[in-house]
Amino acid sequence: MPDQNQQEVIKKIRLRNIILPIIIGLAIILWFSLKEFNRELLNNLIFSWRTIFFLALAFCCMICRDLGYMIRIRILSENDLTWRKAFRIIMLWEFTSAISPSTIGGTAVAVVFIHKEGINVGRSASIVLITSFFDELYFVLLFPVLIILIGGKNLFMQNTFMSERPWYINELFIVAVIGYSLKFVWVILVGYGIFFNPEGLRKLIVKVFSLPLLRRWKSAAINAGDDVVISSQEFRKKPLPFWLKAGLATFLSWTARYWVVNSILVAFFVINNHFLIFARQLVMWIMMLISPTPGGTGLAEIIFTRYLSDFIPVSPGHLAGTALAMALIWRVVSYYPYLFVGAIIGPHWVDKNFFSGRRGVRDRMKKKV
Repeated sequence: MPDQNQQEVIKKIRLRNIILPIIIGLAIILWFSLKEFNRELLNNLIFSWRTIFFLALAFCCMICRDLGYMIRIRILSENDLTWRKAFRIIMLWEFTSAISPSTIGGTAVAVVFIHKEGINVGRSASIVLITSFFDELYFVLLFPVLIILIGGKNLFMQNTFMSERPWYINELFIVAVIGYSLKFVWVILVGYGIFFNPEGLRKLIVKVFSLPLLRRWKSAAINAGDDVVISSQEFRKKPLPFWLKAGLATFLSWTARYWVVNSILVAFFVINNHFLIFARQLVMWIMMLISPTPGGTGLAEIIFTRYLSDFIPVSPGHLAGTALAMALIWRVVSYYPYLFVGAIIGPHWVDKNFFSGRRGVRDRMKKKV
């Protein structure tokens, strides 16, 4: 494993990288709170046994999401990864995604996580690439289906932000299309490279990143091209049931995640448009792809308060503050736990996999002296 990738892992799992997204998120929440706070909005948030039940259900949805990821990575490794190893990999992967900009995510160092759990480098790269392919394929297939079933106007034109412009020139739709286009191009390129012409795609990647503006990333592009070739050799001969099982695990993961907001809203209010809420969450995650902040922090809260506020049945004067409270609860359920778990697992994992051997040598040298 290249030393550069290992150093990247060590650099990411640092305290300051954990604190930064928390500060950004809390700063956004505080700023909006000072702007929108109204004591009367607290009357809209009544805690009861119903609230506790559905908030617990929201956490269960996140557990199902991670369980789906663990099932998938075990399928892709042909069960060479135990449940315990799969858990560590997924938690570290989500942790690095949470402290990295959405445009980067945790994929760049995921190969190291899998490799250090006993899978060789080539297979690790293949597993990461196929995992990314399935994740983006979920969005690519579902987004147009939702527009057809629900309608673009319902997806992108909120009652509180209605305008005379058509839905397809709404700024939210434009941002979603940009994110979707990036995912679509990625799926086409990876799918073509893995299943049809890996060498051709590798040459294309190297040629594109040989251009003057992209030359600084040429080394990483060459590695990516090598990963495509390795992945093709690894997976092209897999039978159909293998792909179906991995695809179903992916569907379980992302679908469970998108029911989190439904559960949170039902904990406090009577909600009817569950499928539309689910659809808007998928679109929201596509928008967050272009976020430059760690884990989409800041942008996620802003998009939530604007894009999902239609489903909160409170008076207009309390809407912004109540939506902000829901956004904070949503991030507490779906984002901050990964920072907490990663902060516990990460340092010990890094110490065990990168420094334990060196310490053993030092200890033996001291004994000889």
